[in-house]
Amino acid sequence: MRVVFMGTPDFAVPSLELLAERHDVSLVLTRPDAVRGRGRALVPSPVKARALELGIAVVETSRITPEVMDRLRDASPDVVCVAAFGCILPDEVLELAPCVNVHASLLPRWRGAAPIQRSILAGDERTGVSIMQIGHGVDTGAYCAQASTEIGEKDTAELTAELARMGAELLVETLPAVAGGTVEWVEQDEALVTHAAKIEKAELMLDPADGARVNALRVQASGDTAPARCVVAGRGVRVCAARVGAGRDVAPGAVAVGRGRVWLGCADGALELVRVKPDGKREMEVAAWAAGLRGDGLAWERA
Repeated sequence: MRVVFMGTPDFAVPSLELLAERHDVSLVLTRPDAVRGRGRALVPSPVKARALELGIAVVETSRITPEVMDRLRDASPDVVCVAAFGCILPDEVLELAPCVNVHASLLPRWRGAAPIQRSILAGDERTGVSIMQIGHGVDTGAYCAQASTEIGEKDTAELTAELARMGAELLVETLPAVAGGTVEWVEQDEALVTHAAKIEKAELMLDPADGARVNALRVQASGDTAPARCVVAGRGVRVCAARVGAGRDVAPGAVAVGRGRVWLGCADGALELVRVKPDGKREMEVAAWAAGLRGDGLAWERA
């Protein structure tokens, strides 16, 4: 089966790899190289880097231009597979071949840009992946297959990696029926739709006025682009891992330190820090950081 693949971030890489194992991936579309890191150097997308390693032709684009459309026609795909590409597909593409998308939620829950982080922040027990038709709306198409997993204490990076693998396996499993036109599509129930807007940095700022569970979910949902942060004893710190400090009584806004452990007082209990990255320093286990927290009346606040 001839496949055109469209994707950009790490989430899309397992789908590309599995498709390349099973089918003829004739062309990959991905977003252009972007400036990343402290060196401000241009870095290829994870999908571009992997496609080149696999010897697959790559087109970098942020939209479907006439020139890109010509490349797509030349590729003569039996099916177009998309995973987090980041570009709206025009009718010309949708009419070229069946187009399916690997979406990281159990549609109709969490349509939009940040389904994984939104599922964590909302305290959902489970999330998953859907293989869906691509249409004109944002994640509004019917789906033909879904797979789910328990969220538990998985952070954004762990859950993203797991869903990426699940999505790749589900995609290759359903692709023959999609290309052959025998798959059964399920329309989304609009009454059950929730929207996964892009995560803003301010949303993940820890706050002593909020509950311990709310702050713990912010840490769990955080990442490099939107880290969970606060100010402890007057200094900024990124909280990389934390948990609800069950049974620990700490006043809201206060900091308790003992035996290499640190608790932040919240509105309804305490948040125990597990791993932190103080501003200007490396990431470390909280025991190494706790040694520098001395004195009475230590406090913390929103960054």
